[in-house]
Amino acid sequence: MNEDVHLWFAFPEEIDDPALLTAYFEMMTPEERARQRRFHFERHRHQYLVARALVRTTLSRYTGTAPENWRFSVNRYGRPEIESPSGLAPLRFNLSHTGGLAALAVVLESDIGVDVEDTSRERSCVELAKRYFSKDEADALLELPPPLQCSRFFEYWTLKEAYIKARGMGLSIPLEQFSFHLEENRPLRISFDSSLHDRPDGWQFWLMQITRRYKASLALRRKSCEPAGISFRKVIPLVEERPFDITILRAPDICPHITV
Repeated sequence: MNEDVHLWFAFPEEIDDPALLTAYFEMMTPEERARQRRFHFERHRHQYLVARALVRTTLSRYTGTAPENWRFSVNRYGRPEIESPSGLAPLRFNLSHTGGLAALAVVLESDIGVDVEDTSRERSCVELAKRYFSKDEADALLELPPPLQCSRFFEYWTLKEAYIKARGMGLSIPLEQFSFHLEENRPLRISFDSSLHDRPDGWQFWLMQITRRYKASLALRRKSCEPAGISFRKVIPLVEERPFDITILRAPDICPHITV
């Protein structure tokens, strides 16, 4: 797969064959099965089951390892990593799911993060932005006409979630200490508080409209100044996969010129 990023999407609401769901259940570890049972609602148990099948079957496409043979560990902040089998290609992955959609990003070696959000859910967009976003982001959101504010809120939110997931530190990184800049007719930019010890030219970001209902963002640590290639596939684990057309709202440019 070279330096390309592959994004795989599954829609759990479209997957209801009992035999197929049994096959997904059988490839999980006892720990995963126990975690699935702890979900109170059946829709959440179903979502978890399909997401685990998406991870296992997709990683197997790159290695030939049987889906049930994957084992995972988590870092101190909870980010999953491949534990075994060992000696395989240095795959990195990140999973995100929301009601009705699971997304898996796969790449070689680089830090990667993906976030998907269901924009049909009601949110107090402005209040959440004031509470969690940087001042620059909250101010930019408030400058928009009210009908556009929630759409922009989800763009900021998915970008910020993708970045902290790629860093592997989750919400231990304060969301107000970095800012995304989404000016019209200018490349997407990120800026950091000095306490984060990070550089804008170290990252590539994609902002995407998956369907009318879902937005997503992808963060990838740069290996070069050229944007990485990216492909999209829709999959029913163990059954089929096909190309998937989405709308890329913002894509990375060549490395930005940084002035100090």
